[in-house]
Amino acid sequence: MSEAELVLRSTRVVTPDGTRAASVAVTGEKITAVLPHDAPVPAGARLEDVGDHVVLPGLVDTHVHVNDPGRTEWEGFWTATRAAAAGGITTLVDMPLNSIPPTTTVDHLRTKRAVAADKAHTDVGFWGGALPDNVKDLRPLHEAGVFGFKAFLSPSGVDEFPHLDQEQLARSLAEIAAFDGLLIVHAEDPHHLAAAPQQGGPRYSHFLASRPRDAEDTAIAALLAQAKRFDARVHVLHLSSSDALPLIAEARADGVRVTVETCPHYLTLTAEEVPDGASEFKCCPPIREAANQDLLWQALADGTVDCVVTDHSPSTADLKTDDFATAWGGIAGLQLSLPAMWTAARARGLGLEDVVRWMSARTARLVGLDARKGAVAPGHDADFAVLAPDETFTVDPAALQHRNRVTAYAGKTLYGVVKSTWLRGTRIVADGAFTDPKGQLLDRA
Repeated sequence: MSEAELVLRSTRVVTPDGTRAASVAVTGEKITAVLPHDAPVPAGARLEDVGDHVVLPGLVDTHVHVNDPGRTEWEGFWTATRAAAAGGITTLVDMPLNSIPPTTTVDHLRTKRAVAADKAHTDVGFWGGALPDNVKDLRPLHEAGVFGFKAFLSPSGVDEFPHLDQEQLARSLAEIAAFDGLLIVHAEDPHHLAAAPQQGGPRYSHFLASRPRDAEDTAIAALLAQAKRFDARVHVLHLSSSDALPLIAEARADGVRVTVETCPHYLTLTAEEVPDGASEFKCCPPIREAANQDLLWQALADGTVDCVVTDHSPSTADLKTDDFATAWGGIAGLQLSLPAMWTAARARGLGLEDVVRWMSARTARLVGLDARKGAVAPGHDADFAVLAPDETFTVDPAALQHRNRVTAYAGKTLYGVVKSTWLRGTRIVADGAFTDPKGQLLDRA
């Protein structure tokens, strides 16, 4: 530890080997050692002793809609990454749609990177998009550093990002498999959605009926069959239907290379509690019933579901009308994902080590950043979230950092106050005070 510049000390540090009292030595942007709590502080090093607050690895959120450029009034890199940092997230990967242009060509990727470069408070990577007409662009995007490719199997909600039919999915998967890339998929079947009752209006029960579980289940089954056909790597986005879990487990046992995520809103909110007209709860696929939620938690515990991400997808407040059929579908959750998950996990007898595994270690591994992100371990980036796990707060939308302060968690009391967030050895937020943007733009290499 003789060359350490910073020593971050706590009685509770979550490491890959468990939680223990430790002193974390940092040189430059990297963790150089995780030492006993009472290790001597070298001459010239700065000691930051956070007492009994828990030191976690900075969270890695691989599913964020920043919407910048083109729909910056919905969010933007400045506000999204501030919200992330306030919530203990130090790395996010931006989705290719809702921005204009979408990230579907190398030129469009350059445009997005240029917009993000001086606005990012956290480290930021990028997904590419797979559209019906851009198979030729997939390999160049891969070589330019995107972490993989997002596709929809049903309409995305924005005209500039059309969905793939099964033939188009096969063409994209064949191309992506040729360079062992990753396809991440919004899996709902358009035929099942079209056949479902579409009543509209303010009743949440009508909206839930319009996005049935079998739409997810059918699309996931088709995706798994195509992945097996091409020996392709696929990732199921924002799983909400517990009925699909046996399909996923069976495919894995059969050698299909599939990973799965779910989201805090599916794990902490239930259909039974959504008020009619409250479209801040609207997302696609939808928040389902409590019994379904219990099975998602079980799937997290047994490893059928790999990780938890926000699917942060905000809009301007005027698009969140009281008609569930026409309101924008998306949950804004970046700043609150850690306390929301921790509140629910502790109520189920689970620990912060579990939350870290789902929201940091496995998400870093999903995008190939696990050699530098997702762990308090030597050689990793010095990314930390310092959490007071037993302190509570009541969610006030006005206190949120994302641009449009609409939240499904308004008024809820949550456990877990993020005291500070550190990015590559620099404290970027403490008690609500932010530094200037310190984020780097990441690529797959």
